[in-house]
Amino acid sequence: MSDPKVLLNVTNLTVHYGAIQALRGISFEVCEGEIITLIGSNGAGKTTTLHAISNIIRKTAGAVVFDGTDISALPPDRIVASGLVQAPEGRRIFANLSVKDNLEMGAYLRKDRPAIRSDIEMVYGLFPRLKERRQQVSGTLSGGEQQMLAMGRALMSKPRLLLLDEPSMGLAPILVDEIFSIIRRISENGTTILLVEQNAFKALGLASRAYILETGQVIKTGPAKDLLKDDAVKTAYLGG
Repeated sequence: MSDPKVLLNVTNLTVHYGAIQALRGISFEVCEGEIITLIGSNGAGKTTTLHAISNIIRKTAGAVVFDGTDISALPPDRIVASGLVQAPEGRRIFANLSVKDNLEMGAYLRKDRPAIRSDIEMVYGLFPRLKERRQQVSGTLSGGEQQMLAMGRALMSKPRLLLLDEPSMGLAPILVDEIFSIIRRISENGTTILLVEQNAFKALGLASRAYILETGQVIKTGPAKDLLKDDAVKTAYLGG
């Protein structure tokens, strides 16, 4: 059996905000079909890592290779077009547009109209509440519905690799369970996922492998199921 294909390879990723070094030479990889999670406390560099991969912020050093191509210097829209798409922290939906219009905005780089219509129905299948509210102004949705819309909009770009930034932030526990169940379904449908998540217990329960970040560095990595049992990880991130 052949080894899984490496879809994303991040090497020596370094980022400064002025004089502050936010990332200190992070390296990791994501293989096709995996759910990989980055966990760590606030300020560890998780969101900065995703922004640097997407080229939303400038890197001081390091390389990002996606599907064999160095995308380190590509503008963000070209990165999206290549199949690497981010659903940002804080949702950032278009609050004045309807749910359906938001989903269509996710497909703005695409020209395949019949496939776009089909993918909107696919998103409605994953998120039935969005279908019920498809004509509703998005700013009037609940927090959980807005998170579903942000994920659905990202899926409309047809990602091969989906970057999810804090999808459970601010949600009630019952909605957190629902969001994680949907993330699993997205993975099962063939999308590789890189997940940044404050809820380490949930993230490790879903992911195949994990990288733990602390002060801009990877301090530990391994199969997620092993890290769930690791005493140091339990003490630091899982409430003992």
